[in-house]
Amino acid sequence: MRLSKIIPVIALCLPLAGCFAITGLQKPVERVYLKESSFAQMPGWSADAVSAAVVPLQRSCARIVKKDAADEFGVGGFAGTAGAWQDICRELFDAVLLTDEETRAFFEKRFTPYEVSGDKGREGLFTGYYEPVLHGSRTKHAPFLIPLYGRPDGLISVNLGDFRPALKGETIMGRVEGEKLIPYYKRAEIEKGALDQQHKEIVWVDNAVDAFFLHIQGSGQIKIDNEPPLHVGYAAANGQPYLAIGKALLDRGALAKDNVSMQAIRDWLEKNPAEAAEVMNLNTSYIFFQQLKTGGGPLDGPLGAEGVSLTPMRSLAVDRKQIPYGLPLWLDADEPDGQPRLQRLMVAQDTGGAITGAVRGDFFWGAGEEAAHKAGLMKSKGRFWVLLPKAVVVKSSAPWWGTYF
Repeated sequence: MRLSKIIPVIALCLPLAGCFAITGLQKPVERVYLKESSFAQMPGWSADAVSAAVVPLQRSCARIVKKDAADEFGVGGFAGTAGAWQDICRELFDAVLLTDEETRAFFEKRFTPYEVSGDKGREGLFTGYYEPVLHGSRTKHAPFLIPLYGRPDGLISVNLGDFRPALKGETIMGRVEGEKLIPYYKRAEIEKGALDQQHKEIVWVDNAVDAFFLHIQGSGQIKIDNEPPLHVGYAAANGQPYLAIGKALLDRGALAKDNVSMQAIRDWLEKNPAEAAEVMNLNTSYIFFQQLKTGGGPLDGPLGAEGVSLTPMRSLAVDRKQIPYGLPLWLDADEPDGQPRLQRLMVAQDTGGAITGAVRGDFFWGAGEEAAHKAGLMKSKGRFWVLLPKAVVVKSSAPWWGTYF
């Protein structure tokens, strides 16, 4: 039996950056390994409605074809160059893939699957997210008293890679005070009115807990009277650390260890309004929004970090430092609610602050109550494969890792 190749693609360490102390500490970036595989080895490949992934991949391709053909695709170019993808993208635009069988044949002819693993193995964590639906008003009046802010004046983004090549990919957010750049306001400071004089409110909503979860999801829909839904999405963040408040509630004994879900957290916050603000402010991260325009099609969702509209149950958020946007992926993970496994063709189109690591993903469920239910329950073990054009030659840059799996 032929031994498969196991290839360490990325073996990097990036310094941990703070506003003023940007040397010394090291934040390791998990190595990514690719093991050449086959479509037959991907569980469920023959059963998925793969044609549903064509539109989201075309959306990513529309950006890929605009890149310089020599641009590296992925960190270190492990997925080849943009040029290796552009011919396939153009074929995809012209192809008439009406059935799942035709779509499978298209991928099997042009791609080679590689199973992904990291320093901790080939199994990782897959969570879910969704597009919340809130009720709001364009003017402040009861009960619409909670603001959603646009990007404030004076919020400065610093790409540390512009100053030191070793810090490429590291960004800090701050504001100027006197002659110094200092960290931007924390959530509690903003909630207390730090931005009141800027008048950057996009819309006012009626529920602080709903607004908090909108910040976590990064995008959502606001229903305003009889208007079409107002889509809002991520514009910027304050750069403060993200804290999962579920752990804080667990540490306080407010939740049981076997009941830490989005639904349980929301229920506790709603039932304990006197403590809710303090607990939510433990997460010092704060998101600023922008109004989004969509094409109005049935698959249109919020804009992901790639800059394309997300597709429910086909778009996956990944660690951008590990997996490039636009990459088709095969996911095999546990399904929430004990349903059949999630085995489907996905496209990497988004990211998130908590999505870090080689085998890590956030599954986009769509909008509405059912999507929220699924996303809130999802904490699944799983693995995935990346599909790379056959023209891409994956080269090993480290010793043989034949005992890794």
